[in-house]
Amino acid sequence: MSAAPGAQPLGTAQRLRAVVIGSLGNFVEWHDFYVYSTFSLYFGDAFFPGDDPLAQTLSTSGVFALGFFMRPIGALLFGAVGDRYGRRVSLMLSVALMCVGSVLIAVAPTHAQAGVLAPALLLFARLLQGLSLGGEYGSSAAYLCEMAEPHRRGLYSSLQYVTTMAGQLLALLELLLLQNMLLTRSQLADWGWRIPFAVGALLAVAALALRRDLHETPAYEAARERPRGKSALRTLMEHPRELALVLGVTLGGTVAFYVYATYMQKYLKLSAGFSDSQTTWISLCAMIYAMCAQPLLGALSDRIGRKPLLIAFGVSGTLLTGPLLSAVKETKDPLVALALICCGWTIVSAYTSIGAVVKSELFPAAVRVTGVALPYAITVSLFGGSAEYVALWFKSQGHESWFYIYASSAIAISLCVYLRMRDTKRCSALDRDFAPPDA
Repeated sequence: MSAAPGAQPLGTAQRLRAVVIGSLGNFVEWHDFYVYSTFSLYFGDAFFPGDDPLAQTLSTSGVFALGFFMRPIGALLFGAVGDRYGRRVSLMLSVALMCVGSVLIAVAPTHAQAGVLAPALLLFARLLQGLSLGGEYGSSAAYLCEMAEPHRRGLYSSLQYVTTMAGQLLALLELLLLQNMLLTRSQLADWGWRIPFAVGALLAVAALALRRDLHETPAYEAARERPRGKSALRTLMEHPRELALVLGVTLGGTVAFYVYATYMQKYLKLSAGFSDSQTTWISLCAMIYAMCAQPLLGALSDRIGRKPLLIAFGVSGTLLTGPLLSAVKETKDPLVALALICCGWTIVSAYTSIGAVVKSELFPAAVRVTGVALPYAITVSLFGGSAEYVALWFKSQGHESWFYIYASSAIAISLCVYLRMRDTKRCSALDRDFAPPDA
């Protein structure tokens, strides 16, 4: 990647440092967000008292899903900031807002202490975190891709999901530590669930301090020097095909990702019948496997292109999601369940490892953050964040297997998009970041 006119070129060491720090911020944001899903089995009764564990899980999952509906608003707000004032500013603001949400949950009163105010405060905190994540994805995706050399964009951008999964991995490790070494189950349900939210808030403060010193990307600096005749949103509307592509590319991928990243923990316990400890260990080992798969497949896409991986995900996800989930439910062996889930993660990783770079390669630098973030956030809000709730609702109605059809159908729709789209590696807008405006 060439530097912006008049700018000092960034060396490899500077790029790597910037990517690592940017990724660490993403790690903190997703840790804070996933702690909610990981510990919801323990604090559900504190905010939604009752005798039915499934009803409590539905209530906490509903709040989880509602947090996602703030993401399009966050995408618009932080996208405008990232495109006009820089990726670094947007990344700092998003992690600061996540910190506020985590602090609110860590100190929130229970239903017994504050009545309906307790779930209301929980919902408010989740809405703040959803707003934060709405801005994080587009800013982070644009930053990692713009900082990468052209032949390493798939590898560098795969770090976005590596850190996303690392955030959930830390949440699972915290759960294992609290479950097996530090607290009894009653202590964990009474007050222990607050600990990881407090840890997340402290990590967010550290990430904010690190992000203060981030280099801005050469692509943004070049775009900033060009005259702006229109607002970013009006300019974005000149790319309807690219916006539609992000919607289609994301649909199946986000449903599949949240099946394995958030719903699977509930599925292992409520449907497959594994114990709390078994569920956590299976989820943790599967997440480590998924993390390792991201850079391998991201680097592969730098060699063979993005489209072959997307098609591989679409075909295998459509055909195998139902059989894999059915097999996980039927087995009583934790190792077999782990192997099946790792098969699922292999399929999903063909999408997650390159999702950020595919979307970033569609848009020019002047609207890249908003272009990636807004349609992605809309799709994730409607289909990704609600996946767990939809699955649990089907289960509550006695038709759990219908969710398998729902997930497979979403992937099949995206497969149709993958088959018709061009390979973004061959026609990347990132390659035109420093071209003259009329080129």
